[in-house]
Amino acid sequence: MASTKRSGMSEQRRHRLRLEISREAARLFWEQGVEATTGDQIAEAVGLSTRTIWRHFRSKESCAEPIVMQGVEWEMSMLRSWPAERSLEEHLSAESMRYAREAGDVERADDALAMRMIRLADTEPCVRTAWLMACDQVEREMAEIFAVRLQLPAGDLQVRLHAAAASAALRVINEDIGAALLVGADPRTFADAPERVAHAVRNATGGAVGDPVTP
Repeated sequence: MASTKRSGMSEQRRHRLRLEISREAARLFWEQGVEATTGDQIAEAVGLSTRTIWRHFRSKESCAEPIVMQGVEWEMSMLRSWPAERSLEEHLSAESMRYAREAGDVERADDALAMRMIRLADTEPCVRTAWLMACDQVEREMAEIFAVRLQLPAGDLQVRLHAAAASAALRVINEDIGAALLVGADPRTFADAPERVAHAVRNATGGAVGDPVTP
């Protein structure tokens, strides 16, 4: 039991360190581009040795992955907590308001960095890979949640098609809103983002997903 606990703590520390490295790498990527950024610069920004960076990441480009994944963590958390008795609109609206109340400076800063990396993905293939990996994880989460709501196996073809279409819609919305905000759009313009997402999911699944589920 003790070794399991120590292993868990070690994994938590590893996750925190990887995220810290990713934050600094993302800042450098945004400021000067991926090609101009070196592993030594990332290490210096974090206050670690370059050797430590390479112990945690296979390449400098892969340093973008944790902060990009952090950018979709809210969507995945929201999906996992979607109660059967609530419509997607109701759940998204409630979760969005809760996040607005409870999110701290670190979470908001991570969101902004993730938004920049998603935007950078348009011109940097290696960052695009990180973004698509994150979207793939969202699709897998959607398949699990949709399967429960539709009372079908997660591997069912229809469930997988619904999840693929819905995650693609969510990706496009994230890219569109992020791009607009980064060029100065008024955030209040996107106050209806929860409704946009719910509408996109309903459309993508042909109306199969979105309503409350009765026992």
